[in-house]
Amino acid sequence: MSPSASRKRVVVFDYGFGNVRSAERALAHVGADVEITRDFDRAMNAEGLLVPGVGAFAACMAGLKEARGDWLVGRRLAGGRPVMGICVGMQILFGRGIEHGVETEGLDEWPGTVGPLKADIVPHMGWNTVEAAEGSRLFAGLPADARYYFVHSYAVHDWELEVGNPHLTAPKVTWATHGEPFVAAVENGPLCATQFHPEKSGDAGAQLLTNWINTL
Repeated sequence: MSPSASRKRVVVFDYGFGNVRSAERALAHVGADVEITRDFDRAMNAEGLLVPGVGAFAACMAGLKEARGDWLVGRRLAGGRPVMGICVGMQILFGRGIEHGVETEGLDEWPGTVGPLKADIVPHMGWNTVEAAEGSRLFAGLPADARYYFVHSYAVHDWELEVGNPHLTAPKVTWATHGEPFVAAVENGPLCATQFHPEKSGDAGAQLLTNWINTL
């Protein structure tokens, strides 16, 4: 455990969609000071904000908006304050989601569409490796064959954000494959996210969460 991790206060945003207790336990295990809340001010003032998500894209977006989480995420990012999304908490950061032919607007922090996985077996449930982005901070110190726990039927298949300004750092995009390649993680300044569940990914997930906390 890093000594710096023990001083970081992280809020797991409780908007009704997500394994908040699992996330709380995993973050506490790696030394963070963790609170589960939907209180806007406490979430706004924490050093790190974790947005979990399970279930349908549309339901998660509705729950997030009802809890003012859309405004919270935007305000934090505007101030350069770290936010991490997990599973559907990652998917809702994109422009839109399409499930059963129904299109729902996401937070549009990144352009792109969340759509059905095209694979022989869906959902993609279980352990899988990833192809980490070069220079990734989330995956620092983790071996290439490390495995992470996924549970999802939808994913982002194309990365659409282009950074034309040479003075801006391009986002780091990590990929995985299940039937076809899909976005498994993104690191973009104060905003990062994983399609897999680091809180359920054993030692590899614990190391990834430690790496995130040490960036706060």
